[in-house]
Amino acid sequence: MPAIEHRDLIAQVVPDLATFAVDDGFSYAVPVGMDRISIGSVVRIPLGARRIRGHVVSLRYGDATGLKDIVGISGDHPVFDDDLLQTLRWAALHYVAPVSVLLGRAGPPNLPRGKGKPPIAEIPALDSVIPTVSSAAAQGLHWRPICLVAQAPYCSMIAGAARQALAAGRNAAVVAPTIDEARGLFDSLRETFGERVMYVSSAVPAKEATQVWVNALSHGGYIIVGTPEVALWPLGSPALWFIVEDGRRAMKAKQTPTLQVRDLVRRRALIERTSVVFLGPVPTLDTLAKGAETLEFAGRSWPLVELVDRREDAPSGRSLSPIAVQAIRATIKDGGQVFVFVSRRGYAPAFRCVSCRELRRCPECGSGPDRGDACRRCGAQLGACVECGGRRFEPLGAALGGVGEELRRRLGDGVVGTIESRRQVLVGTERDLPYVPETALTVAVDADALLMAPHYRAEEDAVRILVRVVSSVARGRGNRCLIQTAQPTHRAFGMLRSGHPLEYLDEIEAERESDGLPPAASLLSVEVAGDAAARSADIETLATEGIQLHGPEYGGGRTRWFLQGQNLQTARVQLRSVVQHWRDAGLKVRIDADPIDL
Repeated sequence: MPAIEHRDLIAQVVPDLATFAVDDGFSYAVPVGMDRISIGSVVRIPLGARRIRGHVVSLRYGDATGLKDIVGISGDHPVFDDDLLQTLRWAALHYVAPVSVLLGRAGPPNLPRGKGKPPIAEIPALDSVIPTVSSAAAQGLHWRPICLVAQAPYCSMIAGAARQALAAGRNAAVVAPTIDEARGLFDSLRETFGERVMYVSSAVPAKEATQVWVNALSHGGYIIVGTPEVALWPLGSPALWFIVEDGRRAMKAKQTPTLQVRDLVRRRALIERTSVVFLGPVPTLDTLAKGAETLEFAGRSWPLVELVDRREDAPSGRSLSPIAVQAIRATIKDGGQVFVFVSRRGYAPAFRCVSCRELRRCPECGSGPDRGDACRRCGAQLGACVECGGRRFEPLGAALGGVGEELRRRLGDGVVGTIESRRQVLVGTERDLPYVPETALTVAVDADALLMAPHYRAEEDAVRILVRVVSSVARGRGNRCLIQTAQPTHRAFGMLRSGHPLEYLDEIEAERESDGLPPAASLLSVEVAGDAAARSADIETLATEGIQLHGPEYGGGRTRWFLQGQNLQTARVQLRSVVQHWRDAGLKVRIDADPIDL
């Protein structure tokens, strides 16, 4: 008989180094007796003269002669399995990031140790608004993504939909945009499910966050409520994901890799054969375009919306129209709460022509310019009013401080304050919306600045923000929201009055498809700190058939290029070597997949 060939266990390990050069990993021999090693194990390996951390991405048998040994295993649990590894590799390619960076996102703050504790609280009987999805989750089956077109609070919808999964010993995960919103959902769900609900965010101490990670991985029957970072945690492979208002900017990372929660979870659901539910009053075009099934609750609408036509105002330079000021005074007299919403930071106010009172627009792209001579979006030179030739323009809004000062002059210093002041008239921006108490009157000072922002998602973003503004108004007779605008016939305001966004979104999606913009196509933004025009030759090779290269553009101390096309997969692969070459040369590079501000 031929001799039996000796075969050793070999691990492919990706070192914890933020470089594309180690994406494929290196082979190491697994010492005899290291039985608990698996895909996802965190290990210590020799690399050159150092010992560093790495992640095991595959195991095989073969001849380990000449290979260095793995030094040891760190922690008691692997931080990903083969299914999650597929998502992590996809994300590394899609966001043009080193694989090691994505592998590190799956683990908790500390090394995971211990077995975790099982949930013991009782599970109440609850009805689900999506019984088919709830049943599929309980059986561990994949269901087509569902988009629930609904308003906050979302607790009862989540609780009813998750109950069957918990009863079957499976986990559910809830991802919210901000720490405070996640904490609010946690508090509400805990009233229903007790200790079966766990909370994690960057505000939670590392030890507590790691324990949540271990509990969810070790046992089923939990709801894990967290902020965007949990989208890449294993969490025991949740049978059901809930994504709250996925169109919010907080659901997309600002820094490279610019991870988008919606795309990560949707990819996980496909690979892990689980289900995902999107919740929010205005679905994103990206979610609808990917074939999510929509469920719009009958009779659903937000509070009354009234438009204040600023074209009727005499030139004054004031941010608040006489109609708005009169409404605020009347509400104060009746003892009601008022919230005055100012366009979020970073947007210049909309300007109108003093002569004809029409909004000032860029003649090329239609966005709203500021006081300068060039368009903020396309760079076109601005001149006189395109309607009447006038050259005097006045702002229709102001920054947060300016609106606050105007209100104090008109109403008195003791009445007006920021959200934290809890005064009768509160002034705030988008980031204050989660903390606004229910109001009798809400006033949106400058809706036009949102609609005419200098990026292609301006209208979609504006509607999403304005719906949240309108929703701050308490339900009840006499309560209302005033929206100041110089374009009252704009389709966005028609949708706000109807309270039903789906047909409106279909129209915007058709326009995006015509323009070759997401979600109909893909975009990649490549930014380099400083003047890197000399590097254009490196990136010009990516503009092959079906891929357009735009740029270079300059601004803010950066040079930027855009890649646009139906399929940028090949460009993403090639861009990795370009980016690594630039970084090796000492350049700071930022890649933004499907950028918002374009």
